[in-house]
Amino acid sequence: MQYRRMGCTGLKLSAFSFGAWVTFGRQVGRSQARELLALAHDRGVNFFDNAETYNAGDAEELMGDVLADLRFPRDSYCVSSKVYFGATTDPKPTQRGLSRKHVIEACHQALARLKVDYLDLYFCHRPDPETPIDETVAAMDLLVRQGKVLYWGTSEWPAEAIEQAHRIARAQHMAEPVVEQPQYNLLHRERVEQEYASLYEKYGMGTTIWSPLASGLLTGKYRDGVPDDARLNQPGYEWLRDELLDKGRGRVARAQRIEPIAQELGVSMAQLALAWCLANPHVSTVLLGASKPEQLTHNLDALDLLPGLDEETRRRIEAAVA
Repeated sequence: MQYRRMGCTGLKLSAFSFGAWVTFGRQVGRSQARELLALAHDRGVNFFDNAETYNAGDAEELMGDVLADLRFPRDSYCVSSKVYFGATTDPKPTQRGLSRKHVIEACHQALARLKVDYLDLYFCHRPDPETPIDETVAAMDLLVRQGKVLYWGTSEWPAEAIEQAHRIARAQHMAEPVVEQPQYNLLHRERVEQEYASLYEKYGMGTTIWSPLASGLLTGKYRDGVPDDARLNQPGYEWLRDELLDKGRGRVARAQRIEPIAQELGVSMAQLALAWCLANPHVSTVLLGASKPEQLTHNLDALDLLPGLDEETRRRIEAAVA
C-alpha cells in the first residue's frame, strides 16, 4: 500500500480507502462486511468512510459492530462520518442540516453507532443554505476542541463556500476545514481539476474522492444493460440510475473508449480508471466500494499499475473519453 498526506496535514491515508455507501446494510451483511474490512486492513487500507445517511444509519451500525469484533488497534485506522441529510428516512427539521444542534448531536450519534470515542474525519455532507457558515464552523471547532473530531472537512461544497469557511475560521482562530470529499473520475473532472485548483495551494486542502468508477460505468459492466445485482438496481437508488444511464446514455459509450488502452496494458477498465485517479497529486485517497472480496482485491491491485502510468498514457486515456 502507498500512503499519502491528507493535504497539508500530518495525517497519512492509504492511497485506497474503503467506503460503506450503498453496500453496507443493503448488499452486504455482517459476515461479508467482516471479510471485506479484514481484507482491506490486511492489504494496508487505513481509512474507512461512512455517513449518517448511509442506509439510515445502518451502515455505521454494521461497520461499528464489525470493527469492534475485529479489534483492530484504534490507532491503526481512521474512520469518518458525515452530517447533513440525517439518519432517518423522514428527518424532522432538527434532524438534518448543518445547524449547531444537528452537527453536534449527529456526531454523538455517529460515535455510538461506530463504537468509537472520536471520529478521525467529520464531513459536512453538503452545503446548508439555511445555516450561516460561521455557525457550522463554530460547531465543528467545538467538536475538535473537545477531542471528538480530529479533522473536519466538506463534501461537494462549492469552492466559494469553502473559501468562506476558511476566512471565518482564520479570523476567529478556529479549526479550518482541511479536506473535501468530491466525486472524481474520468467522466466527472471539472470540480476537482478546475474549481478547486486554488484551494490546494492556498489552504492545503486534501481530497478523499468518491465514485472513481462512475458508479460502475468505467468497469464496462453496463455496456449490455444493468446486471440484476448492480447498485443501480438497488431500491432507493433510482435517481442514480436515471442520472447515469437514462439522462446520460452517452457516458456508457464514452466509458467504453478506454477498453482498448486497458487491453493494451493487460489490465481491466476498472484498474485503469482507478490508477488514473491516483495519478492526480491532489487526490489524497480513492474511496473504493465493494460487495465481494474478489472485487475489492481486484481494485486494490490497481495500485501496481500506477508506476507505469506515464504522462503520455494519461493523455491517451483522457483524450479517449473527451
